[in-house]
Formats: sequence, C-alpha cells, structure tokens
Amino acid sequence: MDAGDRPARLAVGVVGAGKVGSALGAALAQAGHRVVAASGVSDRSQRWAAERLGVGTSSPEDVVAAGELILFTVPDDALPGLVGGLAATGADLRGKLIAHASGAYGLSVLDPAARAGALPLALHPVMTFTGRDDDLSRLTGISYGVTSPDLLRPIAEALVIEMGGEPVWIADADRPLYHAALAGAANHMVTLIAESSELLGRIGVEHPGRMLGPLLGAALDNVLRLGIAGLTGPVVRGDAGTVRKHVDALILAAPEAADAYIALARLTADRALAAGLLKPEEAERLLDALGGNIWT
Repeated sequence: MDAGDRPARLAVGVVGAGKVGSALGAALAQAGHRVVAASGVSDRSQRWAAERLGVGTSSPEDVVAAGELILFTVPDDALPGLVGGLAATGADLRGKLIAHASGAYGLSVLDPAARAGALPLALHPVMTFTGRDDDLSRLTGISYGVTSPDLLRPIAEALVIEMGGEPVWIADADRPLYHAALAGAANHMVTLIAESSELLGRIGVEHPGRMLGPLLGAALDNVLRLGIAGLTGPVVRGDAGTVRKHVDALILAAPEAADAYIALARLTADRALAAGLLKPEEAERLLDALGGNIWT
C-alpha cells in the first residue's frame, strides 16, 4: 500500500473494550494509530482496556469526544440503542469515523450517527474471539467483511489492511446472509463437534479430540479445496442402512442430537443429489431411512 493510500494516524476510541474491541484496538495501535479512550462495564473489559489498549475506561460519550476513529464493538443487540442514544445526547460526531464490527448489521444501524455528521463504516473480522492472548495474533491474514459508502471505501479497506487483514466487499443488503453463512459454519461446527465428543466420551473414548482431530482436519481441507465434491461418508455413498442405524442409536442416546442429524443428513443428501454424487434410487432409500422427503 502506497503511503498516500494510508489513512492518517488517528486517535482511536473503543466503545466496548471486550474480546473484539480490545483486539481490534490493539491491532490499530500496532499499525501506528493511538488508542486514546475506551469504555467497558465489566471487570474483564476494564482489565483488557488497561492491558491491551493502555488506557483506563470512561463513558461512551467521553470516548466519542476523544477519538477520531470510534470502534463500536458491543453485542449486536446493544448496537442500535448505543448509536441512537449517543446521537440523541447531542454528542459531537461531525467528521468522526464510526466503525462497528458486527457481521449481521450493515450501515443503516449507524444512520443516527451519520445524520449527525459521522462517517460510517462496517468492518467485520471473520474470526472467533475467546478473550485469550492469541486473539490479536489470529487477526493476521483473516478476511474482513467491509461495507461503507463508496467515498469511504478506500479508508475502510486501508484500515483493514493495516490491521493485517484482507478486505472483502459485502453489499449492505447482503450482510444478514453473509453473517448467517459464517455463523452457520463456525458456530454450528463447534456445537456438532462438542456433541460428537460427548457421545464418544459416553462410550469410553478417553480422548475424543485426539480421535476427531485428524478426521476433521482432513474433512475441512477437502471441503475448502473441493467444495461438495469433497464429501465422504454414508450419505454420499447411499448407505441407507448405516444412516438408519445412526438415527436409531441417536434416538436412544441423545434425542436432540438425532433431530439435528436427520436435518443435516437431509441437507447433505439434497446437495449430493444436486451435484450428481448421489443417484436418485440411492436418494429414495435414504429418504426412507430418514423418515421424510429430502426434496421438501
């Protein structure tokens, strides 16, 4: 990136110095910006503000007053009230870059601030944050879902690049579907693996993670390289008898998991059929094993 494309060194304020806000603020500080203020309610957020950002905590109003780039990194459900509340109090937002890190929201949630003269950005890091020290190092090389007014796009993309990320443009109207795709993959994967680990533990497997790790690593590599063509297992093989045994065993051991297995097996069969990996007659046998129509 040429020097002329870099945003000027900015005074950064972080409203919500939690897992995400403290990591992004620290990344911006590493890029040469100055974190000047942060807000945080919990003891943990206050500690992260001190340890990761080098500032004490103050009110959101004071953070906005001190910063030129303000990160709104609060939970999604709190974001509309925060933005609307700050605008309603008459906080001076004129000319300030206001960036939220929500995947589901686009620019409209920042409309109250924009009407008050703020410059709105949506910069969503495609990464999971745990509050551990490796949160910051995990930011290097990740994608960010970027949405902004056209005039601010170079600034938004430059900020992402400075944090070590790759900006990926997401149309404002597409952000809910974009976030659903990410959450469906990452969050539900965690649930599925935790459920599988628990089931293996019930039958005496001492280290489920050790058993699952190589299998899941290979499966992830396959799907990222090959897409649905990387699918393996009893559904794509049309092994209806095996699938029925799975369902029967899960109904006895974990009925709630059986429901999820059936739903995902239907989706898997539907995609395999559409891709030509599963023959129609095999799909019919799977239909019977799953107890419903995979085309509905």
